[in-house]
Amino acid sequence: MLAKRIIPCLDVKNGKVVKGINFINLKDAGDAVELSFRYYKEFADELVFLDITATEEKRKTLVHLVEEVAKVIRIPFTVGGGISTINDIEQLLKAGADKVSLNSAIVKNPQLIKEASKQFGNQAIVAAIDLKKVNNQKKVFVNGGKLETDIDGLTWCQQVEQLGAGEILLTSMDNDGTRNGFDVDFLKIVQSKVSIPVIASGGAGNMNHFLNAFQIAKVDACLAAGIFHYDEIKIIDLKKYLHENGIEVRL
Repeated sequence: MLAKRIIPCLDVKNGKVVKGINFINLKDAGDAVELSFRYYKEFADELVFLDITATEEKRKTLVHLVEEVAKVIRIPFTVGGGISTINDIEQLLKAGADKVSLNSAIVKNPQLIKEASKQFGNQAIVAAIDLKKVNNQKKVFVNGGKLETDIDGLTWCQQVEQLGAGEILLTSMDNDGTRNGFDVDFLKIVQSKVSIPVIASGGAGNMNHFLNAFQIAKVDACLAAGIFHYDEIKIIDLKKYLHENGIEVRL
């Protein structure tokens, strides 16, 4: 059995890590390079680095910051934000990213997944999906969670797998920053409908929330931000807790 992964997420705006609630009210949470190094030393399995305003502001991810982060860590590193072309992906992989996270661009151009996975391998392509409940249906949102689409969330999860994504990063906008737990019920449905790894994102508030996501939803990884940035939970303590409760993790 593959070990379950714990992944800190660095949402970056203007070179600083920020954290908000339901994708708004952003607060400064520290320096991206320093935090990346800290998490590497604290036994994080991977890192996700998202330039959260890149798409909205029509600019590209800060490649130089990616290069600086890549210098200080030796764990897999996913980068997203404002990536819309094969050239963008190539630049980031050359800058030191192991994977890229595609969100708004693949909604507008689904063939980008197919082209990218063919050129760089599907292990390097993560489909990031932001979902919010609208009239009792999980709808896909783009542009940093600001723009609603008419795409059904579960259908889109299945479609990105068919197109060649190697992994799904699924964020519940309703749960994001609330500390009320992951959207375990929906994650369980998605996990049963796709065969690629699913990363749970949005809502982590305590160690039990991670345990529920692994035990009930059977996700492959859990991603969190604020509870790690503000030192509310140490990654090593979380891993020990999960291990004690029968979850296979790297210690």
